[in-house]
Amino acid sequence: MTIVRAKVLGFCGGVRRAVQMIETELDERGPLHTLGAIVHNAHVVEALAAKGARMARHLDEVPPGGTVAITAHGAGEEVYAEIERRGLRLVDTTCPIVRRAQERAEALVNEEYGVVLYGEAEHPEVRGILSWTRGRGIATQSPDVDVPVAKKGIAIVAQTTKSPELYAEFAQALVRRYTGRVPEIRIVDTTCPETGRRYQAAEELASDVDILVVVGSRTSANTRKLAETCRATGVPTLHIESADEIDLRAPETGTRYGVTAGASTPDAVIEEVVRRLKTGRAEGKRGEAS
Repeated sequence: MTIVRAKVLGFCGGVRRAVQMIETELDERGPLHTLGAIVHNAHVVEALAAKGARMARHLDEVPPGGTVAITAHGAGEEVYAEIERRGLRLVDTTCPIVRRAQERAEALVNEEYGVVLYGEAEHPEVRGILSWTRGRGIATQSPDVDVPVAKKGIAIVAQTTKSPELYAEFAQALVRRYTGRVPEIRIVDTTCPETGRRYQAAEELASDVDILVVVGSRTSANTRKLAETCRATGVPTLHIESADEIDLRAPETGTRYGVTAGASTPDAVIEEVVRRLKTGRAEGKRGEAS
């Protein structure tokens, strides 16, 4: 058996920064609340919870005078205002790339464009970016929708974890539909280069292995897309959240396994998966190749 790792995998800079900020706050000031999961990975959330980072779904759950952390996915303008109104201490771990997307969306509506955000409407990052458009934006993954048109026309931005290729296809379709119907169409690339590098590294890895193993949470948008990218290569692909999902009763001699991981997957989880692949496992859940 041979195990080959993707050239780029695991924590991206924004996630690593967010986790380090929370750990520093816990060490220096004690327990706090995070407004939602700090990143979309149960291992990270559980590890931080053990150190005193409790997850809150609403600001009502944060005690007066307490500390609250905005997650790496960011939050809307109204959340910051409410935190200030309540007098809570704020730890803002918003990924800098997400923050730039928020700033671009806000600037575009101020310039009198209607904003179309290519992304998953219920994703926390998307909800946060839309908030900064103050009701003058929509989120969609289909170009066949009626979009908000303002004085100058429409502007197109993207959820940061979307692939540049798919974003380009979406934008081009929207341009074809609305050319001649609005004064101007602007396309702003707000995708994250880190995410694209992981997709490219996975595609390169696929040409050198028999089976691809994608490690990361199924609730993580970038990890799901990474798994889709791997499957699209035609190489059998396992998407697992932890080593416990691997059931190799004996290592398969001659098989080349490629390992990659989503941007919110911690190093320790990746290492455990590699160890299990090397040693095999008598019992456990079996990841399904597809």
